[in-house]
Amino acid sequence: MTLNFYKYQGTGNDFVIIDNREGTLSLNTEQIAHICNRRFGIGADGLMLLESKAGYDFAMVYYNADGREGSMCGNGGRCLTRFAFDRGIHKTSFLFTAVDGDHEATLAENGWINLKMKDVDGITDHHGDFVLDTGSPHYVKQCADVMNTDVFAEGRSIRYSKEFTEKGINVNFVESDEKKIVVRTYERGVEDETFSCGTGVTASALVFAHNENGFNRIEVQTKGGHLAVEFEKTGEDSFRNIWLCGPAVFVFKGEITLDS
Repeated sequence: MTLNFYKYQGTGNDFVIIDNREGTLSLNTEQIAHICNRRFGIGADGLMLLESKAGYDFAMVYYNADGREGSMCGNGGRCLTRFAFDRGIHKTSFLFTAVDGDHEATLAENGWINLKMKDVDGITDHHGDFVLDTGSPHYVKQCADVMNTDVFAEGRSIRYSKEFTEKGINVNFVESDEKKIVVRTYERGVEDETFSCGTGVTASALVFAHNENGFNRIEVQTKGGHLAVEFEKTGEDSFRNIWLCGPAVFVFKGEITLDS
């Protein structure tokens, strides 16, 4: 079986994307893992299918690099929106559906893709760190020197700790100053640090929101580049109108032949 694929990245969080609007493609776990393998396949943090669904501009189906269907991916949603535009869905605002529900996305004047995330009600204190769900479950830990933190070892230790072994959790390490936050993330399903994680960036920005209610914009630096998170804080741990803003870039396209 030979497939046409496209490679996109959002601040270094990279994805293989396949246009499946005709609904004819079915991939198993082993095939998806092979495609995402960086030595024996194309290489990516995840694979996405662009699909059709009545009442929406498109549907997003997302798989982790391990081949299993994943929870919401923020950078993936932004990249899939860019792909949809590049494949002929020429709009400036989109409505699509994903595993965690409906999402809006817009094309900004600076070329960024802005993605509306799910509302968040509740941030749980966990021994001085924080746990919340932004479409995917996230653990947020403040660090004094994030760039010298062993994200793989410490992230893996938390991800596979007793509390989170069953379902897993993504682990974010965050350094904050008055102008921005710096975020590094260990992602479940990839089982390694990624250059950027959209839902993780969103979770980290909400944790480090200003205390006062109202509009917030948090500038975020990741290993792969710059993002921003905009939101309205409506209560102590309640957030609405959350937008993940950043670049989504086409890298290359090609063909891959898979064993059936």
